[in-house]
Amino acid sequence: MNPTDHNPGESSTLHFSEYPGRRERHLRRKLNNPLFPETGREISGNTLEEAQRLDHEELVEFIAGFRRLVHQAVGLKPNEQSDVILGIKEELDKAYEQVAGLADEQTETKDAIRKLLVVIMSAVRNGAANDPTALQELAQETQARASHFELLESPLVADLLHPSSPIKENELAPTLLSVSEEEFQAAMTLFDQEQVGQLQQQTKALLDGLEGAPPGVRGRLEAG
Repeated sequence: MNPTDHNPGESSTLHFSEYPGRRERHLRRKLNNPLFPETGREISGNTLEEAQRLDHEELVEFIAGFRRLVHQAVGLKPNEQSDVILGIKEELDKAYEQVAGLADEQTETKDAIRKLLVVIMSAVRNGAANDPTALQELAQETQARASHFELLESPLVADLLHPSSPIKENELAPTLLSVSEEEFQAAMTLFDQEQVGQLQQQTKALLDGLEGAPPGVRGRLEAG
């Protein structure tokens, strides 16, 4: 049994989105989930609607900001100052992290950001054409970005990395025990050895104090 199989009949009373945002996603993780405190796993229709409203507002705000960013990127001059180019590159990286966790289907937006980054990185490489060290660093940066973007395909990773993550500190262990193995493995790459040790202690305390823990959760973080 998958640890995420803890929401029987949820769709008959609550109307979840096909492509939820970060707040709604986390409510769904907690719904009827015995790994979370009882008060957290009881989700009302009003609570869900408020999460959906806030997720939608975040999406609308992002769209407005992203349009401005695209306008800046496509308006770059051939002899643009390097600090302007690097600034846009940083903003595009941030935009990808944000859009990865937004509501609705965001494939087209992510593709657009990737294409803009290709253009921006080409301009940066042209500026460093006579500096082999700089070119090597740019190649490493491009590889690291690709790996990071791949990690962001996991909704849990996007939620954890958000500055206003819906996952509270005391909900981290229950969350990691509740998600699919694929999401769990992706999320664990975000933690260092000390943090993994703390999570193992929190998990032991959680499961030792829980009667009838869902099958499949014991031992997950012990191997992390």
